[in-house]
Amino acid sequence: MAEKRNYSKKPTSPAPIAANEFGKLPPQAPELEEAVLGAIMIEKDAYSLISEILKPECFYKVSHQKIFEAIMTLAIHQEPIDMHTVTEQLRKSGTIDDVGGPYYITLLTAKISSAAHLEYHSRIIVQKFLARELIRISSEIQTKAFDDKSDVDDLMQEAEGMLFEVSQRNLKKDVTQINPVIEEAIQRMQAAAEKQGASGVPSGFHSLDKITSGWQRSDLIIIAARPAMGKTAFVLSMAKNMGVNYNSPVAIFSLEMSNVQLVNRLIMNVCELDGEKIKNGQLEPEEWTKLDKDIKELIDAPIYIDDTPSLSIFELRSKARRLVKEHKVQCLIIDYLQLMNASGMSFGSREQEVSIISRSLKGLAKELDIPIIALSQLNRGVEGRSGLEGKRPQLSDLRESGAIEQDADMVCFIHRPEYYHLTEDANGNSLLGIAEIIVAKHRNGATADVQLKFKGTYAKFLNKDDFDKDDNPYNSTYQTISSKMNEASGANFYGEGALLTPPNPLQGMRRNDEVPF
Repeated sequence: MAEKRNYSKKPTSPAPIAANEFGKLPPQAPELEEAVLGAIMIEKDAYSLISEILKPECFYKVSHQKIFEAIMTLAIHQEPIDMHTVTEQLRKSGTIDDVGGPYYITLLTAKISSAAHLEYHSRIIVQKFLARELIRISSEIQTKAFDDKSDVDDLMQEAEGMLFEVSQRNLKKDVTQINPVIEEAIQRMQAAAEKQGASGVPSGFHSLDKITSGWQRSDLIIIAARPAMGKTAFVLSMAKNMGVNYNSPVAIFSLEMSNVQLVNRLIMNVCELDGEKIKNGQLEPEEWTKLDKDIKELIDAPIYIDDTPSLSIFELRSKARRLVKEHKVQCLIIDYLQLMNASGMSFGSREQEVSIISRSLKGLAKELDIPIIALSQLNRGVEGRSGLEGKRPQLSDLRESGAIEQDADMVCFIHRPEYYHLTEDANGNSLLGIAEIIVAKHRNGATADVQLKFKGTYAKFLNKDDFDKDDNPYNSTYQTISSKMNEASGANFYGEGALLTPPNPLQGMRRNDEVPF
């Protein structure tokens, strides 16, 4: 028998909906805000525990922001912080009624019995604040994205800048007790001993590595020079040494040259082929054979290239984190600093922007715990000076910002006297084909000058004691290849010359680029 249904009964109405069930409240923790403010006013040293964590804007309620501002003012003037002094400070600033009067201050302290978990609660408040900031930024960008008048490229840069500012707020590190730091320092010393003194990433230039012990982790290294001195050639020679000779993963961010141009320079370096021939492909049969043989050194080398133009600090940071995580990159090279930007942020001058960039690079080096090498241009001050010493770069020649010198752990200059037609030093030694690496600032070591060989034909730097076929006096039929790349400067670079056929290989040999052995 079918069950009878009572249709006379009215249908049951749905349960009442909570007021905020389908709405959204901004991330907030007002109870924790009250607890933190109360704890600061009842515990003598509570404020010092959270002074670097919290800022007034971190609080969601405006009244709590004003109370915290009063607490900050008292701390700055080294006054005691309790409910009476805070109430008096709010009276002085005329905001006592805005926060709910003296009664509300009393309530804050009455709710708290101790300052336990103060730091933990403070970090939750900061997390809620950062979440609100992300919501605000995304809302602003969304509104502007719907506006047809907005330029998308400008909007992307603005979004990058806003996100970068938010991410910078969250880079605070806790204080570390010395014991684990001592253990890490000893481990690094032991690793350096195994590497025979190179505690950092070796550059492959022995005289330079003797001074630096390799490029040290968390260091910002600035390598600066005037145009045509060989900045890119130097770091590419170094990247080749790191990636090929030492199998140390290295990343190159090239803001000036495309990745193909950069690889062509590496091919010139490794295969010792003329740059003009690589560009036009007019290689002799034996040169094609040499290319096939030597190019194997570069294949599968842990060298990573990014040629994003006008790279921003925000983009660099994201890409660098990924490279370190996925490819275990041990060194970053940026070519060059003045082509970077801090997009989305407003500055009064280019000097302020460069200051932010250099400071951010130093922060990134510390965060990733790897050396960052940034190339930099020098101003024209060098050109106005004369003489062998006058042409040597100085720290004051760094272009656009003194902050570069301040933020860098090491500043090195590349100087080739030959470029200025200075062919001999004070002792009469030949300077042809010689490049000086001037370590002008070294925060953790000595400063010194290092001499390397420079072969302009192949855009290549070498150790002075490296064997070089061009230096072989028994090669009586050796013919150097003129570099089209260097003719514009009017300088005699190492490797230029004519067909040499002296009757005796040990006598009568003359070359316009002779370098002492």
